[in-house]
Amino acid sequence: MSRIASTETARISFATSCRLLLAIAGAASLAACAQAPVGRQKADLAATGRHAAVERPHRVAALHRRPISRARAPDDDAKQTASHGVASFYSDTETASGEKFDRNELTAAHPTLPFGTKLRVTDTSSGRFVTVRVNDRGPYVRGRVVDVSPSAAEALGMVDKGITNVRLEVVQLGATGRGR
Repeated sequence: MSRIASTETARISFATSCRLLLAIAGAASLAACAQAPVGRQKADLAATGRHAAVERPHRVAALHRRPISRARAPDDDAKQTASHGVASFYSDTETASGEKFDRNELTAAHPTLPFGTKLRVTDTSSGRFVTVRVNDRGPYVRGRVVDVSPSAAEALGMVDKGITNVRLEVVQLGATGRGR
């Protein structure tokens, strides 16, 4: 074999060796990535009796713009009673009734009451109250009974808290008769 041929063979075998070494290193890296350390964490947590956060993914109800319960018209002959629950405040650009949202108006979102209904919202801890008009649907977070506008939240003194326990009383049923 000539000297040129042996040098060429050495170059080819060196290049092939480098490629082979890179392929092995890449395969080892991918194999290391494919192992799930979360599985080991779950096994470790199962031994201690705690649950990993990845086992129970949470659902954000606010992403789904639909009432929690089906809207129905209240019976006009039935006396409206007070209800209790948690209130929050919100801001939006358009309401379910079609009118533009105005943060300075005393308005609210309720899942079932007809649009135009006047509600007296009373903060049970402070006794402060405000009368609002229902013009939107919501709240879309489980456990909440009403969303009020920022101006109503300010009147109730709940802006810093974000949510508060309230009592709702229907002052006047809406003229529209049926909720959307």
